[in-house]
Amino acid sequence: MIPIALTIAGSDSGGGAGIQADLKTFSALGVYGASVITALTAQNTRAVTMVDPASPGMIAAQMQAVFDDLDVRAVKLGMLGDATAISTVAEGLHGCTVPVVLDPVMVAKSGDRLLPADALVALRRDIVPLAHVLTPNLPEAADLLGIAPAQSEAQMLEQAQALRDMGARAVLMKGGHGQGADCVDLLVEASGVTRLTAPRRATKNTHGTGCTLSAAIAAGLAQGMALGAAVARAHAYLQGAIAHADALGVGSGHGPVHHFHGVWRND
Repeated sequence: MIPIALTIAGSDSGGGAGIQADLKTFSALGVYGASVITALTAQNTRAVTMVDPASPGMIAAQMQAVFDDLDVRAVKLGMLGDATAISTVAEGLHGCTVPVVLDPVMVAKSGDRLLPADALVALRRDIVPLAHVLTPNLPEAADLLGIAPAQSEAQMLEQAQALRDMGARAVLMKGGHGQGADCVDLLVEASGVTRLTAPRRATKNTHGTGCTLSAAIAAGLAQGMALGAAVARAHAYLQGAIAHADALGVGSGHGPVHHFHGVWRND
């Protein structure tokens, strides 16, 4: 039977991030995708113009419907919304024994904030301790910890350790917001640190990179891969999606990465 992964996140009407990016990523990597929508967004490559949260009852009902019938092997968490939605998701995952990948989505690529500041407390308290792996970028890690963003690999490692102390079993610190010719990510586990690097590409078409990476990790975990192997494959997959993003030509702002670069290309 095909492995099943569940994404719990917001819907992106532009198709580049959120639920849409997650389901594309699952499909591209050979995993069946189920979804729980936490919010509708009116969004394109330039801006988020409206957010309409799903009711707590609907979020809970979607989760119950999926878990009652589908053999979910991994869960990816993205945009969760307000504190009530976060608590609802946490309650729905109570007793969950499959790996949980948490992408702490706070701000869209356009700069629009997707997580209210007061929901950070609920995210730290209720969701971070559930994470098999937490995948923050540098600003997200800083927000979770209430400190300035890391400026060096040493600070990235310190912050990753602090997030593990918050309850996450492992942390993938993403260096896309850093400086230098290479982008450096650090996977920090109890067993040690894995350093992943890639050339920093000059492109504006990076909408959905965080969603795509975390969904790709969840896909690997659903397929039974060890965390390190799942992260390494997800990292390589994302680099290919970024490399072919400009060929898509979608939208006039921050365009999406090419989720199906291994299946079809425009270049």
